[in-house]
This record gives sequence, structure tokens and C-alpha cells, in this order.
Amino acid sequence: MTATTPHLVVVMGTAGTGKTTVGPLVAAALGVPYAEGDGFHPAANIAKMSAGIPLDDDDRAPWLDAVGAWAGSQAGAGGVVSCSALKRAYRDRLRAAAPGIVFLHLTGDRELIAARMAARQGHFMSARLLASQFATLEPLEDDEAGVAVDVTPEAAVIAERAVAALRRL
Repeated sequence: MTATTPHLVVVMGTAGTGKTTVGPLVAAALGVPYAEGDGFHPAANIAKMSAGIPLDDDDRAPWLDAVGAWAGSQAGAGGVVSCSALKRAYRDRLRAAAPGIVFLHLTGDRELIAARMAARQGHFMSARLLASQFATLEPLEDDEAGVAVDVTPEAAVIAERAVAALRRL
């Protein structure tokens, strides 16, 4: 990827890593549209997560397909979408829908992420689900196109580091 190549990026990571905050910043820096992955969840998924019940693979399948369909529709033009993409199988499903996609894995200390989740208001994702998210998380493997960026700094710094790393791919 070069600075002039349209980027198709999934901003991934557990809840509370800042996907919704960092994703639009990365999209703006790359000059491509942004889509909020939470907006692709069926109502049943949101109800389940609001009740503190973790999603299973069957719950995630239609959501991943919707995210993948959006990403596939951006092929050639580029785009950034947030999606936890916690498992390799989920990322494989997204890659099948949108070949050439790359992943921006937002990583951080569990305590920092838990504190951020506790401070946010109006989000359906219960902080009680963070442990299940970390248990499910399979970090990017060496053969997966993507980068990992630590979420300790402020969002603008995270986005700047992310864009620089993505441009090196």
C-alpha cells in the first residue's frame, strides 16, 4: 500500500479500545469514507449485548456479512469500518467479502480499556462483557495484512501512528 492507494481498513479490537473514535480520524486522514460497525448489528445482537450476554458465532455471522458487504462495496474507492473482528475466522470472513482488506488492531491494557468503558455513557456494550472479549481475542497473525497500535495515547496520536503504519504496508 502506498499513500495514494485507496485503503480498505477494518479498525478492530475489543470493546473500549476506541474504534469509533479512531476510525473516523483514520478515514479522514486517508480521504476515504467511514462506517460505524455497530450500525450493522441486528437489533437482537444489540439487545443481547445490552443485557450483558456475549454474542456467539451464530449471532456475529449476519453482522460480519453486513460489515463485509459494506467493505466489499468500497473496493477500489477505499473505506474504513470499525468491527471488533476478534477471531481469525471473523477476519477471514471479512477478507472473503472484501479481498485486499487490512486490519488496524487497537490494543491496550485491560485496566485502561475497562476504565474507558466505565466512563462512557449511552453505549449498549456492557463493561461486563470485556472479559469475554479478551477471552475471544485472537491477535493478528504474521500472515494477516495489518498493524497493531497501542491505545494509551490520545486519539489523534493513535490515528497518526495508525496511518503511518498503514502507509508502510
